[in-house]
Amino acid sequence: MIHEEITVQETINAERFVLRPCRKSDAGLIAMYAADERVARGTRSIPHPLPPGTIEAMIDRAAQPDRTEDIWVIDGSEHGHAEALGLISLERMDRQQSEVFYWIAPAFWNTGLASEAVRALIAANPHQSERIFAEVFQDNPGSARVLTNCGFDYLGDAEAFSVARNATVPTWTYTLKVD
Repeated sequence: MIHEEITVQETINAERFVLRPCRKSDAGLIAMYAADERVARGTRSIPHPLPPGTIEAMIDRAAQPDRTEDIWVIDGSEHGHAEALGLISLERMDRQQSEVFYWIAPAFWNTGLASEAVRALIAANPHQSERIFAEVFQDNPGSARVLTNCGFDYLGDAEAFSVARNATVPTWTYTLKVD
């Protein structure tokens, strides 16, 4: 396997926030949001209840030079919003492909922040991906709308394990060819 050199994660500007690398000081606010069962159930990887140290460990992993996933905090503080509104990440896959994951704190749902974050990440294309994949649980149509609003095409049905639900859950898979 060829190991690509991991570069410093860039900050990406959007209209209402910036996407920036995680900082240790983010742990408390992100843990508060991630501990919300509604957030955890919408993800594959966030456990519920949230064990102590989970978010600190995620922030440490995000800073490792050999990471396969870049994680950005959706930071609205420069625009009069909260310092953390949610997270968005991009996981490296083979053949110049990536998979995007995101969640928004419930207080900011239905505000267009997720769509804006996904669009900003696609425009920046920090992994120089030719194709980006995403999946959402089928009981989360709002997240599916985010993807279709951002130009993703429906690829098919699948399933993924959700740690919070301790179950395999039906998903919709999407793909976007990046220009």
